[in-house]
Amino acid sequence: MAKAIHMMIRVLDEARSVDFYARAFGLSVADRLDFADFTLVYLRNPEADFEVELTINKGRTEPYALGDGYGHVAFCVDDLDAEHARFTEAGLAPRKIVEFKTDAGLLARFFFVEDPDGYKIEVLQRHGRYR
Repeated sequence: MAKAIHMMIRVLDEARSVDFYARAFGLSVADRLDFADFTLVYLRNPEADFEVELTINKGRTEPYALGDGYGHVAFCVDDLDAEHARFTEAGLAPRKIVEFKTDAGLLARFFFVEDPDGYKIEVLQRHGRYR
């Protein structure tokens, strides 16, 4: 059976991205691999084995074009309202909380935030299929 282990994003500034993911999601550096042309930084927290892999291409100064294919990555939390307030206090500029309902009732409560390189991240209330 396959198991998801990480997602990779290209970032310009390692320290800025590590700081964002630490403040936003409590991720810390699990491993850092430095190569001649690039560095890989693996971030995780005790909640899950899934990691965010930051790829820093050395010498790159221009922001990456995210294109129109990237969607988002999602994290779930126990208390969405508290996390939204914490993100706001931390200056992370979360968007407003949205409720997504179907005829069967509440499907999801969530907000979006962007990391320093413009990657969209969905933060979901732990509920139903989002656990």
